[in-house]
Amino acid sequence: MRNEWWPLFGLRIRTPRLELRPPTDADLAALIELIEGGIHPPEEMPFSVPWTELARPELQRTSLQYHWRLRAEWTPEGWHLPFGVWEAGCLVGQQDVQARDFGVRRTVETGSWIGREHQGRGIGKEMRAAVLHLAFAGLGAQRAETEAFVDNPASLAVTRSLGYEPNGDGIHNRKGEPTPMVRFALSRERWEHGRRDDISIDGLDACLPMFGGGPTASPRALG
Repeated sequence: MRNEWWPLFGLRIRTPRLELRPPTDADLAALIELIEGGIHPPEEMPFSVPWTELARPELQRTSLQYHWRLRAEWTPEGWHLPFGVWEAGCLVGQQDVQARDFGVRRTVETGSWIGREHQGRGIGKEMRAAVLHLAFAGLGAQRAETEAFVDNPASLAVTRSLGYEPNGDGIHNRKGEPTPMVRFALSRERWEHGRRDDISIDGLDACLPMFGGGPTASPRALG
């Protein structure tokens, strides 16, 4: 597909370790293979919707529909952008960022997963830092939010290490059981305090009208 039709396919975020880019249809087979290899132990469930427990071929079909649906439902007033995450050319996970009324609220939310064989090496923190750079430096966000179950220590550790502050809690229905969820928020000021200078963004200018709000950052922001 030509990038001028869907410029998001030309968007790239790069760190010293990783490249993040929205997966094309050609990438989805590899993404599904990574999912098939497992994301979490069978006795755990880090997601509010237990999609990883679906049987074949529903798991594969649902994964395809997820990406197609996000593209089809995209508007500047409500968008959800999944990035495939590559390390040295190897697909290792997915990092999502989404927003509602971004042009007014200037607030994004994030979520992610990593293939089990690639966990425990700091990839989660690196890919979250990359998408936060897109949000704050590239899009001019003022706030980022995230949440995780209290029994998901890896996600909570990444969140705290990046400077987020507690932002309340709640109870989610996880597989029919009430389960505590912890919420966090990261202000632009706190992000600036730990801002990195080794993350770059390419291909963003053509995408800006799709996000419902232009950047407010300085020219050096994109790295």
